[in-house]
Formats: sequence, C-alpha cells, structure tokens
Amino acid sequence: MLRFSPSYGECSSHERIFCHSLKSQIVTPKKSLPTRKLGKVILEMSELKLNLIDSQEILHGTIHGSVADAAIAALSAEPETIPELVAALARYIKPRDDSSPFQTFRTAAHIDAEHWDAGIVIIDLTARIVAVESTYSQPQLEGEVHYHDGTKSTDINVPYRLPDDWLFVNSVEAYRWSSERRGKERLAKTPLDVREVLYGAPLLDFIVNECGKVEVPEVAANGDGGGPGASGSTEDALLRELSGIHSRWLTTPREDLNGHSPRDVLLAQQDFIDFDMHTRALQWTFAAEGPPCLPQDSFAYRFAGFGTHEWVIYYDLVRHLLWSALENLRQTSACCGLEAKDKVKFVGQSEELIAIDSQIARLEELKSNWLEQPQAEYGGRIPAILIDNERKRLPIALRPRDMIIDEECPMCQMFGDETTPLGMGVGFWHLDGSHMDNDFAFSSCKTREEWEAENHRREEFDKEFNRRWEERQQRIARGEPLGPDPFFDPDPFPDLEFADSSLVSDESIDDDEKEFLQ
Repeated sequence: MLRFSPSYGECSSHERIFCHSLKSQIVTPKKSLPTRKLGKVILEMSELKLNLIDSQEILHGTIHGSVADAAIAALSAEPETIPELVAALARYIKPRDDSSPFQTFRTAAHIDAEHWDAGIVIIDLTARIVAVESTYSQPQLEGEVHYHDGTKSTDINVPYRLPDDWLFVNSVEAYRWSSERRGKERLAKTPLDVREVLYGAPLLDFIVNECGKVEVPEVAANGDGGGPGASGSTEDALLRELSGIHSRWLTTPREDLNGHSPRDVLLAQQDFIDFDMHTRALQWTFAAEGPPCLPQDSFAYRFAGFGTHEWVIYYDLVRHLLWSALENLRQTSACCGLEAKDKVKFVGQSEELIAIDSQIARLEELKSNWLEQPQAEYGGRIPAILIDNERKRLPIALRPRDMIIDEECPMCQMFGDETTPLGMGVGFWHLDGSHMDNDFAFSSCKTREEWEAENHRREEFDKEFNRRWEERQQRIARGEPLGPDPFFDPDPFPDLEFADSSLVSDESIDDDEKEFLQ
C-alpha cells in the first residue's frame, strides 16, 4: 500500500521517504560561561589549551572552546590522523578557505598540560581518549554543537555521537594513566577489510558449494524448474533451501573475520552509521546545503562499518546470487540429461562440464553487473552508488517533486513546488528491509533473545489491533457513532497548539467529513 503524509511517505515494501518539511529546530539555551573581572571589564573565560595527538605528531595551541567542542563532535567521522580531523571539522564549522583552524598550533614531543583561560582539552586519536579539564563545557560521547556557517555561529544544533570505544576522562592525570596502554593496543591491531570476505571469493565459493548440495527440481514442459517466479510448492521448497543457505553464511563464524560471523560484522556499527546518516540529513535540512562527505582515502571510508542501506543491499545481492546459482544448476542438469541422483554431486567433480572455478567466475560477473546497474527495487538507483554514499555518510536526497504521490492532486502540487511557501524542503530516501525473511539471521537484532522479544511485542500488538478493529466494525454495523480513537487515528501533531480552538473541535468538521472519517 502506498502512503504519504507531509512528513513521511512509504513508496515500496522496503523503500522509505522522509521529508523534513518544517523549517524549525530545537534551540537549547545558551550556556552560561564563567567570567572573571578585570577592573570594570568582565571577560568571558572562553579559550583553552587544545592538544591534538595522532600516531605521527602532537600539536598544541590555544583556541576558542566552541572550536574544541566542534573538534570533539568531528570524532563522529572516525578520523585517525590530524589531517582527517581537520577535514571532519568542516561538518560543524564551514571552511572559508584552505587554511586549518589549527594552523597556529605548534608541534611538540609531549603534550602541553598547562591550562589556559577556561582550561585544557586533549584529543588523542591513537588511543581514542578525550581528556577535558574545562569550565567552558563538558562534552560527552553524545551531544550537539552549534553549526558555524563560516562567518558566524548559527542557532542550528547538529547532534553527534562518537563510536563506543572512545574514552572520556576528566583530568590530564587520568589521560596519562590510560593513553600509553590504549595506544599500544590499538596500534597492535591490523585493520581488516571485511568487504574482501563478504563480497569476494569466500562468499562465491560458499554459494557454489552449498547450492551444489541442493536437489534441483525437474524442468517442466513449460521450462519452469524453479527460481524467482516459479509456481506453487516448487518455489516454496527452493526458497526454504536458499534461505537456509543464506542464514548459514551470515551466522557461521569465520577465521578470516577473526572468529566473527558475517552477520556480526555487518551489524557491528549499524546503529552508529544510521545515527550519523540521520545527523547529516538534519544538517542538510536546516542548513539548506549538503554536508561534507568523508574522503575516499580516509580510514573511516576504507574500513567503513555497515549501515542499514548496505545491510539491505547485501541481503538482496546474496539472494540474487543464490537464485542465479540454482538456476544455472537446473539448466545444466537438464541440458546434460543427468539423473536425479547425480544432480547433487556433479558440481563438485572436476571432471564434469561445469567446474567450481568457472561457476565462481560466472557469479563474480553477475555480482559486478548487479551492483553496477540500476535496480528497479531501488527506484532505478545503482546499488554500488548507494553503498558508496553510505560509506561517505551522504544521505540520498530527494527534491520536493520527487516525493509527490498524486501529481493530479492540487495540494500535492503545492507541496511539490519548492518556490512556494507550502513547498516541502529536501527529503531523504531510505531502505528499511521490510521485505527480508522473517528470521533472526536477517533481522537487525543483536541477539536471538532480543529478536524473540520483538516478535512477541509485534504479536501482542497485532492481537490488540484485530480485537479493536473487530469491535469498531461491529459498532459501525450497529449504527453507533464513533468518537476519536487515538489507536486508529493518532494525532499527527500532538505538540502543535492552535490559537483558534475551533480548528480542532468537532464543530469544525461538517457532516460529510464525519461520515468519511467513520
């Protein structure tokens, strides 16, 4: 079913559109800054000493506390070097030129622990520690900063969230106690490019070998022998087989993934990536310009985690390859006239017509073609570009007219015209995975217990919905009037107040509208 509202629309079984159409934002009260008196002049204590550390150098200097706050927020871009941190700072402070906000900082062999004005902040990219001794602010793993447009600080609050492995301490001494140990531990870990496993030969080899064990159905007179679109029990049986193979691939721990399963790796940073993508969309909405992306040569891009977009696309890719592998086996067995007892084993024998290596090469070509060509289920978008954009932390933006469902509707036409006061702002396209198999392996739940609890909540909701719906239908059949029911007719704007109360009273609705609503 296709639905749309001024703020949300659903355009397929697993696509979603979000539109931030109301040009407003929550503005938090300004922080009260500590002050000091100098004669009759009152000075705000707003500068501090900032130390920046990566595996190659230490920089330190004095800077405004708001810049230090923005630098901490920029850690959400997962920088590993000071140049990457400078690039990430553009998320919150728009650069006016190519100069760095830290260009006056000095290189040193050790941190400068001397306080300046409001205090001291240390950002250690190697050990992933932030030390704060400051009266200006007390930043944490999650918070928000005011966006600076290059000329002034604005009232646009941009949320941020850092990866969970960042440590915040409240003193220089606590930093010194932890930094060397944590730094050595992180430097000893060799980064693993998990996509070489998830998309490469290990996946394709697994698919070929597992599909070779499946009993391929006989080819019917009309050529129907399984695959997507096959009829009746044949498709159901194949779907169960493929779902089982898919599940085993996702949930089996592997040595080349350091003992983790593909599913563990795919979901490890999903919440973090999704939240960061959400903040990029909010900033785009309120600042009216696209936020800067992660550079493709950055550590965070090259070893990026997986958000919901790539999780869903990866599911679709593996399913596509599984169906293709089975279809190829079906056609080969039919062409060669193999008996049923031989259909299971002919792939694994090197003397047979189709060797494993050639099967893998065929799947590699299919994989590349599918990733690099427009796909109808993604609205004609190219999967590889969708994945690349998520790795760069770039939301998929939509123009107002792209979100219009009914082009003949006058109200929709006004919403779609961005030049009018009623025109919607930028919207964003999402994948939600609602078409994926209802099994733990394909859910985003971290544990089976969490998945079972979620299923129980859904079942209870469905029971309550069906009970209330049946009761509602019986009352309508008896001719009883129906009052507002928050369960079926929730208030779309619960916090919106109208100066004219008649706008929300029953008297403002005529008889025809009441009959329609019932």
